[in-house]
Amino acid sequence: MYKKILFLFFFISTLVISAKSQHGNMPANEIMIRLQKLNTLGSVLYFAAHPDDENTRLIAWLAQERKYRTGYLSLTRGDGGQNLIGTEQGIDLGLIRTQELLAARSIDKGEQFFSSAYDFGFSKTYTETFDFWDKETALREAVWIIRKFRPDVIINRFPPDKRGGHGHHQASAILAHEAYLAAADPKYFPEQLGTVAPWRAKRLLWNTANFGGMNNTSEDQLKINIGAYSPLLGESYGEIAARSRSQHKSQGFGAATSRGNSTEYFEHVAGDEAKGDIMEGITTSWDRIQGSADIEPLIKRIIADFIPTEPERSISSLFELRDRIQHINDNYWKAQKIKEIEDIITACAGIWIDVSTKADQYPLNKDFDVLLEVIARRPNLAVKLLKTSLGEVQENLATNVNWSLSRQYKFAQITQPYWLLKGHSLGKFDVNPADVGYPTNPNPPSVTFTFEINGKILSRNQEIQYRVVDPVRGEIHSPITIIPTLTAELSSSLLLSTNMEQKTMEVTFYRHDESQNNFVVDIPQPEGWQVSPKRINLEFGKENSLVKQIAVKPDNSNSASGSISFQWNGELLKSIKTIDYDHIPRITWFPLATVSCKSFALTNPVKTIGYLPGAGDMIPQSLNEIGIAVTPLNNRPLSASSLSQYDAVIVGIRYFNINPQASSTQKLLMDYVNQGGVVLVQYNVNTKLFADQIGPYPFAISRDRVTEEHAKVNYDSKDVALTYPNKISTLDFDAWVQERGLYFADKIDKRYRTPLRINDKDEESKNGSLLITNYGKGKFVYTSLSFFRQLPAGVPGAYRLFVNLLAKEKVN
Repeated sequence: MYKKILFLFFFISTLVISAKSQHGNMPANEIMIRLQKLNTLGSVLYFAAHPDDENTRLIAWLAQERKYRTGYLSLTRGDGGQNLIGTEQGIDLGLIRTQELLAARSIDKGEQFFSSAYDFGFSKTYTETFDFWDKETALREAVWIIRKFRPDVIINRFPPDKRGGHGHHQASAILAHEAYLAAADPKYFPEQLGTVAPWRAKRLLWNTANFGGMNNTSEDQLKINIGAYSPLLGESYGEIAARSRSQHKSQGFGAATSRGNSTEYFEHVAGDEAKGDIMEGITTSWDRIQGSADIEPLIKRIIADFIPTEPERSISSLFELRDRIQHINDNYWKAQKIKEIEDIITACAGIWIDVSTKADQYPLNKDFDVLLEVIARRPNLAVKLLKTSLGEVQENLATNVNWSLSRQYKFAQITQPYWLLKGHSLGKFDVNPADVGYPTNPNPPSVTFTFEINGKILSRNQEIQYRVVDPVRGEIHSPITIIPTLTAELSSSLLLSTNMEQKTMEVTFYRHDESQNNFVVDIPQPEGWQVSPKRINLEFGKENSLVKQIAVKPDNSNSASGSISFQWNGELLKSIKTIDYDHIPRITWFPLATVSCKSFALTNPVKTIGYLPGAGDMIPQSLNEIGIAVTPLNNRPLSASSLSQYDAVIVGIRYFNINPQASSTQKLLMDYVNQGGVVLVQYNVNTKLFADQIGPYPFAISRDRVTEEHAKVNYDSKDVALTYPNKISTLDFDAWVQERGLYFADKIDKRYRTPLRINDKDEESKNGSLLITNYGKGKFVYTSLSFFRQLPAGVPGAYRLFVNLLAKEKVN
């Protein structure tokens, strides 16, 4: 976890750190690596745009072989990416990818940082990216992180031009260069200088690579072999990197292990040029700190005397080392090394700490029970628990005997991720400047424990967690959630009124503080809509939930849009959203309980749909909003006759990339079309296809996409797909979100109709976003248009076009 270093303030001798897992579970080989790291005073910051952009092999090598303090700055949380494991998009996906990055860092031992930039989706130019991100804000935040982290070397993943591909990649390289220069100049962002000082890194490098069909490496570049094997770890850094890389599960980035020599290439960008090593000309020993001549020999002695089976014998010397480091004049390295020493002392003493609860959620500002547990597992130590932040203890801890105590605790704010406290624009989150950089909330609910070990004081901070035993997964620890007093859960966050119909929505109100029984909730009237009732009186009895029906009707317009929210006690109510996957901690956050309302004209002859799930999308739920019944087909035997009950069959995004049965399924789908059915296949990518052919006639899949969501769409107004049952006009392509489409078809057989042509600015028009053909008695559609984004966003024109594509056509 990122630590805030105050350069100009007095540094207290007992450093308190935060931990999400229990202290003391560190094997002897890791203790030895940590001891060796005490004699290394170097730092490297890797700089890129997204989760999964980082070079995990290099980070692992820098952090564990070279033992530098190594960080990765991902400017975004990957909110605009794709999701191979579920239906989450946007903020939800960013929350998942944040935790996947933290899981990766726990393996390669790097540290993780973020700016407030929001991943708004694929961008082709850095100019567009900076229009969304606000370049000045992005630069200010990068400078802040550099000044706090104080890297000796900064390494880009990408170049600042078209070779970087994604506009975010290009922008990250530009920001890295400008931040490298600005961080050293006190004229830039002087408001930061009350907390951090200007910092000049020695050099800025570009970590070149050969991927994506482009080789940017060269034999005249700086080269380093990072394929070493670590006897202490029992792995090579290629093996460690594969485990780290494979944490990006939502992106399908499971990686194969590699062993043996592996060369990384670096191109000089700025600063002092290095010829033989990235840290060339940088003192990375205690010689860089004036007045520290006695520290390195002491560390060497501690390492030489370390006994893996009796680590507690090193504790006295480690406290002596901590005392000496307290007196050095460099507050940055003082803080960093004392943190490292105290982690090692805790491990050598075998001290395990836990603070657990019986439930996973508790209301704001209300007392609840926490169980404090400590055990000191190594002999020949005098360990006394003096106190916790919840009160005095004064307990001598017997060796290897559990100590526990129940205490009351309350927390004064909900545990909303800090970057979601104020909402966000299309390009950035609204974040308190002091919080920039932290991967998660810097101050979660926690308890501080103060020990006396052999007469010396040591404090540890432990996050409070919910502990439960799962019959399959075993013991699971997850963060507790502090929740609002009253929340509202909606039957849907999207309400679509077609042809001026009145809709009814269901709202479930949850009371989380049983000391309050009565609540008055107001419903502000959105312009253009009638909402009834306008006020709801909630009277809770023994039950903690109440269900209410809300009637919603547009006033008099078939093109109205609005938003319904709920107010209590002067604030908008929130809902509770939980994301739960086995590979990351459970995530809970609190989006506003709002309903997006759209009213539009729609003729819809489609009543029943069979749906073959792909990588994950919200198409079924979206179609339910316009009265279409959707049946999942993933657990059903398929045949042309069994599919005949449906008006059409939809194939989910990337189905042909993830389903090994796709080839046989394709044949069944073509039989269904031939007999009169309609099949609509959503986009796939052009790698790892499980079928030689997707449609009845051949086409290829390219990497072409149109990222400008407002790009002009040229269309054949006479094509039946754009006239029946809904007459499509240019207005139907308004208000699309994030993009027009991605992975367009290419090399298209002439038997397909391609009624749309789209292009980004200054690019050639592309016709591969929509392919339609009549086959036998039915119709086949392949579309790369991003309906999987547009329908959940309630884009009216996307619904009208999608229904047209699902509707049967007359065959001449």
